[in-house]
Amino acid sequence: MQRRRIAVAAAVVVAAGAAVAFTLPSMAGTTPSSDKPAAKGDGTARLLAAMQRDLGLSGDQATARLQKSKWASEVTARLSAQTGSDFGGAWLATDGTTLKVAVTDKGAEAAVRKAGAEPVLVERSEQTLVTAKEKLDNADASADGLTGWYVDVATNKLVVVAQPGAQAAAKKLARAAGVTSGTYRVITSTAKPKPLFDVRGADPYFIAVDGGTARCSIGFSVEGGFVTAGHCGEVGTTTTGFNQQAQGTVRASTFPGDADMGFVEVNGDWTPRAVVNDFEGNELPVAGNAEAPVGAAICRSGSTTGTRCGTILAKNQTVVYPEGAVTGLTRTDVCAEGGDSGGPWLSGDQAQGVTSGGSGDCTVGGETFFQPVNEILAADNLTLVTSGGGAEAPPAEAAGACEDQAVQRSGTLQARTAQAQPNGGAFRANAGQQTACLTAADGTDFDLVLQRLTNRGFRTVATATGDDVKSLTFNGRSGTYRYVVVASSGAGDYTLGFSTP
Repeated sequence: MQRRRIAVAAAVVVAAGAAVAFTLPSMAGTTPSSDKPAAKGDGTARLLAAMQRDLGLSGDQATARLQKSKWASEVTARLSAQTGSDFGGAWLATDGTTLKVAVTDKGAEAAVRKAGAEPVLVERSEQTLVTAKEKLDNADASADGLTGWYVDVATNKLVVVAQPGAQAAAKKLARAAGVTSGTYRVITSTAKPKPLFDVRGADPYFIAVDGGTARCSIGFSVEGGFVTAGHCGEVGTTTTGFNQQAQGTVRASTFPGDADMGFVEVNGDWTPRAVVNDFEGNELPVAGNAEAPVGAAICRSGSTTGTRCGTILAKNQTVVYPEGAVTGLTRTDVCAEGGDSGGPWLSGDQAQGVTSGGSGDCTVGGETFFQPVNEILAADNLTLVTSGGGAEAPPAEAAGACEDQAVQRSGTLQARTAQAQPNGGAFRANAGQQTACLTAADGTDFDLVLQRLTNRGFRTVATATGDDVKSLTFNGRSGTYRYVVVASSGAGDYTLGFSTP
């Protein structure tokens, strides 16, 4: 995995992109802000209008797709945890309303139907495909003509994207990485993704670069600052606002490598607000950060091309930019142009991510990739500023109410033994807050452990010990997790309840 830091060229370069109100900053948990969501009705109407224009929908259809997307987000998270290692991924069909959930075990189909989704029996679990993708991430991807790879849950395969004439190089890379032939397919594309730098003046904020100035756009407000693209400045870079006044300092930045994400801490003159500028005179409200599924409608705002909408095509894609490979991006068919980098993506009023890069433009069309916002929040321990009323993660104190958790599991342990849940396996979880609680028979002392799968096996990320009910809260990045119930003393039955973002 390449981790070279991009050298920002000369005086005027940068990813100026979608903008949020200039006084933005915020992110990771979800803290409602006290300011009134300016023109909330108008902003929502404007977003729906953009969906109608770009997706060819009626007003009622656009509204229905947003509602279905929010429902699908909740159902997908629950089924991923319930079906554990049998989960094969989920996506909204082309109609934007039918949720399909892939499973590798026919016995899991009943749980999918009960949740109101359509089951699809597949050969490979999502984790199997993610593991294959990670082999490519860790391989030497220097071969010319390869522009990326991603897990396509709808076809149950890993997809390697190659330019015309580079198919053989794609297959050679897969073989060298140890990916079996039946697990992947190669597709060709003439697109050449690149970070969306801009040399023209527009909105947002400016950073000092080698004695000159570069321009970028704000993504979302977070407590103490705002998030944006990582290629918009290295740690320690100072920023000035749209009014040329001192604004803040880049405190976190990753690009290329594991992400394209950055965090700017602002000074006391700047106030974080839960809105996005749509460049049509409206402020779109940001009410939460529930992650939309593949197939969902999505919109972004940018200082060059305004508000544009389309569909989520794939998640966790590795994109090979000229500066190096970036993993974990989301692919869309939304157009973007230079100057749109760093800006916000919304599904309804739910924050999704910040613009990274892409290919094409808004005249001929193209594809654009964004960095998921929940990954930034989890990685840098940030809290998203919201207008309230959004889908918030379960509060920590709710973890003690086991019956309120989305997934329920039970088991029996002898003293000094342990069990993994769900059902001896693991589950995929989006970035964000996970909560769990454990109750056990009287006279026992059972502890709860949450582990995340790494390239060195499962590693403990959170534990819950002590007397009575054991409650656990963890805010982490997306990945494969499992709970382990440990009988420190005594023997008997237990009940585990847990919820995922």
